[in-house]
This record gives sequence, C-alpha cells and structure tokens, in this order.
Amino acid sequence: MSNFPIDAVRARFPALALTDQGRSRVYLDNPAGTQVPQSVVDAVSRCLVETNANLGGAFVTSIAAEAIVDAAHEAMADFLGADDPGEITLGPAMTPLTLHLSRSICRDFGPGDELVVTRMDHEGDVAPWLEIAEDKGMTVKVLPFNRETWRIEPEDLKALLTDRTRLVALNHASNLTGSINNIKELVGIVKEVGALAYIDAVQSAPHIALDVKDIGCDFLACSPYKFFGPHLGCVWGKAEHLERMHAYKCRCTPATLPGKFETGTVQLELLAGLTAAVEHMAWLGSECDPTTAEGSRRDRIVAGFGAADAYETPLTRRLIDGLMALGGIEIFGITNSNQLDQRVPTISFRHRNIKPRVISEALAAKGIFVWDGHNYAFEVVRYLDIPEDEGVVRIGIAHYNTAAEVDATLDGVAQAIGGTMA
Repeated sequence: MSNFPIDAVRARFPALALTDQGRSRVYLDNPAGTQVPQSVVDAVSRCLVETNANLGGAFVTSIAAEAIVDAAHEAMADFLGADDPGEITLGPAMTPLTLHLSRSICRDFGPGDELVVTRMDHEGDVAPWLEIAEDKGMTVKVLPFNRETWRIEPEDLKALLTDRTRLVALNHASNLTGSINNIKELVGIVKEVGALAYIDAVQSAPHIALDVKDIGCDFLACSPYKFFGPHLGCVWGKAEHLERMHAYKCRCTPATLPGKFETGTVQLELLAGLTAAVEHMAWLGSECDPTTAEGSRRDRIVAGFGAADAYETPLTRRLIDGLMALGGIEIFGITNSNQLDQRVPTISFRHRNIKPRVISEALAAKGIFVWDGHNYAFEVVRYLDIPEDEGVVRIGIAHYNTAAEVDATLDGVAQAIGGTMA
C-alpha cells in the first residue's frame, strides 16, 4: 500500500526509536507481544496519577475509575463487533481467562460428553480443555490440520462430531504457521450438532477486523498486548451463556455482567491502556480513509485493519520469497503468493543444518528480535515432527515494520546460515 502512512505510524511508537549501543532495534517478535503507541503509555500513566482508586466509592477518583472500566468494555465491544459491552470479560491474559471460564462452561458436562481440540492451536486453547475433561471424565478428540493446505478442513471436523459433542475449541489463526482457518464455516459445522464453539483469536486479532456476530461463535478469546495494548486478556461470550453460567467467584463479587467473571480488583491502569490501543486502530482507519473520520469507532477500526493488511501483505511476500531464495530453509505454512490472504504475517522456518536458536541469537546480535522454540504451539510441532526442544525460528510482521527491516532480517539470516555473521 504505497500511501500507507508508515512514518506517522512509526512516530506513534516510542520503542521504535530506541537503540542499543547505537544500533537500532527491529521488532519482529510481534506474535508474542507488540510494542505500544505513546497514547497507550500516556493512558496508563494518566490513570495511575489521576484516577488511581478502587471501584465503588463516592469520591471523584473512584467514580472516574469506574468510567475507565466501562470505557474499556465498550472499546472491546467495538473492536470485536459486539453489541453489548457486558459480553466482554477482561483479565490477566487469554490462558488464565480460558482456564477460569472452562470450569463454568463445562460445569454441567460429564462422562460420555465429548470435547474437541485441535493440533493447530496454542496450548492456551488446548490445556484448559484437557484439564477440565479429565476432571469431568469427558472424552477428548483431537482435530488435525491439513499438511497441504495448512488449515483445518471442514471434512475433518465433521468426521469428529457426534451428538455427544458439547464443545469445540478452534483457533482462527495459528501462532506458528500463520494459517487462517475459515472460522465462520467451521463454526457453522459445530452449531449443526448443537455444540459450543470457543475460538482462540489471539493471532488474528492484530491483523483482522474480528466480527463475533458474523463468525457465529459462542466465545472468542484474544490478547490486547498482541494488538498494541497492555498485558491483558479478553474473552467475548454470548450474554445468554454468560448470564446462565455459574461463576466461580467471591460471594461479594457482582452476579451481573461484566463483573461476574472478573475476579478480584481490576487492572485499572491497563484497562485505560486497552481503550487507547483500540483508539489507535481507529486512528489508523481515519488516517488511511478520511471518509470514516465522522463514522463510528467500529467503522474506523475496520478501515484501520484494512489499511494495515494491505500494507503488511507485500512485506509478508517479501519475507517469504527472500527466505525461500536462501536455500536449505523449510517454511512451515502457506508460501504461495496467491494465498497470502489465508495467513497472517507470522512466518516460521527451520534450516536443515543450523538450529533455530543459533539463527535467533545471530539476529539478536544485529538488533533484530525474533523468536525461536515451540512458542506454545505444542501440538503443532509434535504433529509436524519438529524437535520440541528446538522448535522453529518465528518472525512476525506488524504494521509498524518496514521493507528495510525485512531486508535487514533476510541479510542476517543469510549470514547466520552461512556462518559469516559480522
């Protein structure tokens, strides 16, 4: 996207200007957590200074704190295309939220009932269901992904479902292969047997304008710290489920939404930062499409994601093509340039001779930050016969990265696998 305001975007992120011994930093560790704009930093700081109080008081700071909580739920409802802010549950991260909510969701399940998890998902959307299934004596079925398409195919899902299927935990996009599932179609199949659909959208949320009503799922989880916000987790759930479900909570915790499942004192300053992160995507939308400036925040968010995707896709192509040209490298995921709309810009690879850690350390020495390891995609590395103790090199692009950074990374990988790192 030639008219993407990359300079204006980068100017909003103070971490991008930092250097180490005069060397600029290249942040390509984004799948595990992105950098934040100054507006998020300011919102967190302002909250700690001006509205640092617990909830429920009659005094001004407590009243202002409650407004921050309400604003964060409203922002995430807009971000996810939900109508009711009460359907938003916020907590420390996606994994503990899923562990917590799984007890309530599965409270009435028992022996003979079936859960389905996938071989494509992050451990945060696998282990919680394995744990509760063991507690309840339920049967667990594991859904594979197709090694040729890199996606979960509808026929494979249909083959596992029965009239005893109670819940299917699916992921929207893989945090290792980057592949995007046709989640709406898969959820439709789940609903045909009357089961609940719990969606892990952690990896899609930084790149795709999510719409929970269009997807048709029952629950959807994401992580604000992976879309330019502070360290929080979010689960959207249909009000009809959340209202009837038993909440494991303190007796004095509200029995109404959204506080029903938000145990303990809220992370108030982080909620302030969350609203600012959502506003950043709305800013991007109005910056790239001025016709949305007077529209709803949701309209601007959708426009922001459209602009970011148009900018990120050529960078993804540049990175994939560059890696494939080096030789000796296997990319785990979609590489066809005509199918990049079926993946997020998270690229994982291995070299036939050089271990992932060696490559990531060599890049780190150049100020280029990437990940190595299984990245909690435990089932994925097992399914692909990747050594669990080594994993992959994982590079993730965000809308603040540049072509020059991609080229520097490719040069660094080339030197690492050639053994001539400067």
